[in-house]
Amino acid sequence: MPRPLWTGAISFGLVTIPIKVVSATENHSISFHQYHQEDMGRIRTRKVCEVDGKVLSQDEIGKGYEIAKDRTVPVTDEELDRMPLPTAKAIEIVAFVEAESIDPVRISDSYYLAVDGQVAAKPYTLLRKALERSDKVAVAKFAWHNRERLGLLRVREDAIVLHSMRWPDEIRSPESLAPRETELDEDEIERAVQLTDSMALDDISGFRDRYREALEELLAAKSEGEALPPVAEEGAEESGKVMDLMAALNASVKAAKETRGEDATVHEMTPGKPRTRKKAAPAAKKTAAKKSAAKNTAAKKSAASRKQPARKTAAKKRTAS
Repeated sequence: MPRPLWTGAISFGLVTIPIKVVSATENHSISFHQYHQEDMGRIRTRKVCEVDGKVLSQDEIGKGYEIAKDRTVPVTDEELDRMPLPTAKAIEIVAFVEAESIDPVRISDSYYLAVDGQVAAKPYTLLRKALERSDKVAVAKFAWHNRERLGLLRVREDAIVLHSMRWPDEIRSPESLAPRETELDEDEIERAVQLTDSMALDDISGFRDRYREALEELLAAKSEGEALPPVAEEGAEESGKVMDLMAALNASVKAAKETRGEDATVHEMTPGKPRTRKKAAPAAKKTAAKKSAAKNTAAKKSAASRKQPARKTAAKKRTAS
């Protein structure tokens, strides 16, 4: 098990569940150090006081809040520890909501909640079963790095996951970023939907970080003094080139089908006038219309059958004359 980042308890009504918080994700990014190009000397960041120019150690550095220019109020760790923070050692469940009601943009880091001791096994399982059976997620408050946060608890396989969430006032409105209303052809929309269908997948576990793999190969070759791996060639698109939207959609659908080994036959669609779909008539009106049409047809047939003898008689008279 990874090293616990935090220990405390889940507060579920009057039920207390001792837990350990461990990170649910791993960072596989490759980090670089900064070096002096001339002699490969390591470049390090030092914390220097602006007043006397002295390089400070961590023990000599405190916290402060700037309330005005050249005026800072110092704040000690002891003062922060005395702040009233009810959720300092607890993940307090405050509500249960539908998962679809949570805007994904509010979700941040993820953590697994592991039981802390055998005594926590039963209440932990009870909460997990309750979440599974209710098809809901739990909204909770908890403290992290001297501030209260909002969290989301849900079930992943047999574990409870805590997602840290941003407060509502921390989310920016996208109103100013949305494009102005644009007219779209119905054929373009249908082709875009067809493209989403052709690119649909049930499992995305096969995706890999190809950049990191290529970077690892580069570093391995340089460390062993071997020839550098060949540079992957990618088709570069002309910058600033405006492509016809329907042509791009048709080509995208064809490429997606070829990639997945499906029948690549694509019926080209050309932009036309937007089609207005007729509203479906109520069932009662449809039935009445059908009955009326049937009566009209029967009446026409009856009239035609009455006219038929008269036509035959007129034809005989003309023949006799």
